Amino acid sequence: MTAPFFERLADRIERVDSVVSVGLDADPARLPEHLRDEDLPQWSFNRRIIDATHEYAACYKPNAAFYESVGGWRSLRETIAYAKGKGVPVLLDAKRADIGNTTRQYAKLLDEVDAITVNPYMGRDSLQPFLDREEKGVFVLCRTSNPGGTDLQDLELDSGEAVYERVAALADLWNEHGNVGLVVGATAPDELASIREQVPDLPFLVPGIGAQGGDAEAAVEHGLAEWDERDASADRPSTGVGVGLVNSSRGIIFAGEGQGEAFAKAAGDAARRLQRRLNQYRTDD
Repeated sequence: MTAPFFERLADRIERVDSVVSVGLDADPARLPEHLRDEDLPQWSFNRRIIDATHEYAACYKPNAAFYESVGGWRSLRETIAYAKGKGVPVLLDAKRADIGNTTRQYAKLLDEVDAITVNPYMGRDSLQPFLDREEKGVFVLCRTSNPGGTDLQDLELDSGEAVYERVAALADLWNEHGNVGLVVGATAPDELASIREQVPDLPFLVPGIGAQGGDAEAAVEHGLAEWDERDASADRPSTGVGVGLVNSSRGIIFAGEGQGEAFAKAAGDAARRLQRRLNQYRTDD
């Protein structure tokens, strides 16, 4: 039986001493010129990025939006297989959810990857097929990193709580199998801190570091949930590892944009710098 996602992630974090999630947003318009004539340019790009960054990556996070074409899906499958061959888990940023047969079809994406992001707007039944996959990670959108996230997420309910706080509370209730996490952006450090206080046991995926200028210290301080605290009653050893992910996409994979064949080395250097930057806050705890 496959170990639960967060157990595998804890092992990976401990092994490489990193909580860096590398976002594989392989925008075809930004790929190096010398790769654009390849049969699968996105796969060729991702393979080189993975070769250069896997030593520093706790996880890879391809965004499904960049692969929604025939060649794109082929590239994504090759990318997933290659990352797993390097021992790195893959989190698909798909933000899926629906009802009935549709959401069951969406959940089949978990046959390919280790974890997925989902949208809670349609309620528990829209997420149940994802939640039922006990060995897979399910990251629920909570307080996102984009400026427009406040349009809905900050609205106050009759109960006095904000929408994002209700989402966090619901996700905690839905975490029956220990496979639920939250997406909470580093661009909202105050909300990040308050959500951590509200749900101390849920790991976070924290986007917004790098190109979006999020708060790296807050991402580490509040984004990681101690595995031994969350898992103390389970019949498996505790690791004492802070489990969570801090994501950078463009800031890593396009660090060498315009540098020709040197793009992969630049990405590797950027991933290493982010690992060290985040680890200074991990070791200060």
